[in-house]
Amino acid sequence: MSGTVRTDDGHGRLGNALSGLAVAVGSVLFLGGFIWGAVVYQPYTVPTDSMTPTVQAGDRVLAERIDGDQVRRGDIVVFRDKQWGDMPMVKRVVGVGGDTIACCGDGGKLTVNGKAVEEPYLRTKGPASNSFTASVPKGQLFLLGDERMGSQDSRVHLQDPGQGSVPRSAVEARLDAVAWPLDGGLLERPDGFAALPGGVSPPGPVKLVVGSVAVGAGLIVAGALYGPIARRLSGRRRGAAGAGRKKATAGVG
Repeated sequence: MSGTVRTDDGHGRLGNALSGLAVAVGSVLFLGGFIWGAVVYQPYTVPTDSMTPTVQAGDRVLAERIDGDQVRRGDIVVFRDKQWGDMPMVKRVVGVGGDTIACCGDGGKLTVNGKAVEEPYLRTKGPASNSFTASVPKGQLFLLGDERMGSQDSRVHLQDPGQGSVPRSAVEARLDAVAWPLDGGLLERPDGFAALPGGVSPPGPVKLVVGSVAVGAGLIVAGALYGPIARRLSGRRRGAAGAGRKKATAGVG
């Protein structure tokens, strides 16, 4: 009958509704993940090789914006201090207020309050520094580079007030991951400081942020592809049905 409008069946309407829901939820997760990441994280470019092999000069890293009071031993932080040139620098926290830091103990290891610390992230095994001892004042942090042979860190400032330490308030962020190059990945918290009072920092939310963006993108793509794929499949089914009717008619004739 001419003028007849073909309507979708129940399955088609359900599929369209679900695809629309997938796109809507995906958009929320995708945009929400980006906004969350922009609020929580600050991208930085590592300026020197002082933290090799953990991070290299030129690496693009994601650093979680934190308050200085959240910093714990083992954290790699971005900080700015006038005594250090008043520019963003990246170093590892090895001591907090009240600690006595010394180098080098048994096997050339760094010691914190007399306890040797395992540092598997160091490029050079064994003694990689001239001997020193420093007492960290309350509210301060003692920082070293992972490339101990060439890093300009707290050891260079031992004669300054605070014996080379910087105030917690100087910290701007804590590194969580290397964004570029892509094989950099997450920066794990070192186990060597876990047994000391205060332990190590919990992981940042970078996995959740990336997961939200990835899942959101997947839902958007899946929802957007449903319509064209469903129409194509429906067209094939109608074509097959039409061909079947023609064969049946030909057989009757």
